[in-house]
Amino acid sequence: MTPLALLTYPNIDPVAIHLGPVSVKWYGLSYMAGLLLGWWYIRRLISTPRLWAGDKAPLTLERVDDLLLFMTGAVIIGGRLGQILLYDPDFYFSHPAEMVKVWKGGMSFHGAVIASGILLIVFARVYKVSARSVMDICCAASPFGLFFGRIANFINSEHWGRVTDAWVGMVFPNGGDNPRHPSQLYEATLEGIVMFIIIRIATHHFDTLKRPGVTTGIWAIWYAIARSISEFFREPETDHILNIGPFTAGQVYCVPMLLIGIYLIWSAYRKSEPGKAAV
Repeated sequence: MTPLALLTYPNIDPVAIHLGPVSVKWYGLSYMAGLLLGWWYIRRLISTPRLWAGDKAPLTLERVDDLLLFMTGAVIIGGRLGQILLYDPDFYFSHPAEMVKVWKGGMSFHGAVIASGILLIVFARVYKVSARSVMDICCAASPFGLFFGRIANFINSEHWGRVTDAWVGMVFPNGGDNPRHPSQLYEATLEGIVMFIIIRIATHHFDTLKRPGVTTGIWAIWYAIARSISEFFREPETDHILNIGPFTAGQVYCVPMLLIGIYLIWSAYRKSEPGKAAV
C-alpha cells in the first residue's frame, strides 16, 4: 500500500566542506556542534548562582573547559565501542578495519552514556567535586548533542525507521524501495527538543540542580521513555539477542536507565536538605 503523501529524502551530501584532499563531513560537524553548544550551556548554568544550593556552583568556568575534553573523549570512544560491542560485534570483529571509521556512522548512545558516566566519576574525583552535580550539568546540556546526533544519523541515512504506509513515509538511499519512518527525526524531537524543554523547566522552575542527582534522574527517565517510543518506529538491529518479541534491544537497554533514574531521584529527595544527595 502506498502512502497518501510520500516525503522526499533530501539526499544531502555527507561531505559539508571540501578542503582540497580533506573532507569535512556533516557527521563530524553535528557532533562538534552538540559538544560546543553543550559546553556553552554548561557555562551559562555555572554562571547563574540562583540555580545552585547556597548560590554556589559546583564548578568554576575553568573546570568546565576541562570537562569538555572529558566529554568529547567519552562520546566518541564510548559511542563507537558501544556500537561495536552492544549492537554489531559480529560485523566489526569480522571487519576490524571498520572499527576506526567513525566518519561512516555507527555510534551507540548507550555506549556513550556508559563511557560518560565512568569519565565523569573520574573527573569528579580528580577535581574533588560532586559527581552527581557534574552529571546533572552534563545531562542538562546533553539535548544539544542528542538533537544534532540524530540529525547526523538522518543525513548519513542510517538508523532509519520501519517500513510504513503512513503519510510520513520516506525512501532512504540504502533502505530499499519501500517508504520508511524517518525515525531519526522523531528521536531528534523527543530526545533533543522535548528533552531540553523538560530539563529546562526542572532546573529553572523546580530548582532540581540544588538537589544533586535529580536532574540526571529526570534525564534518564525521559530518555528511556523517548527512546522506547521511538524504537516502535525504528528498524531494529537484525538478529540481536535482546530483540524479545515486540521489544527491541534499544528498549531493553533503556530499562536499566529507567531504574537508575528512579533511584537517583528517590535518593536525592531522601535527604532533607537541598544540595546533600545520597551516594
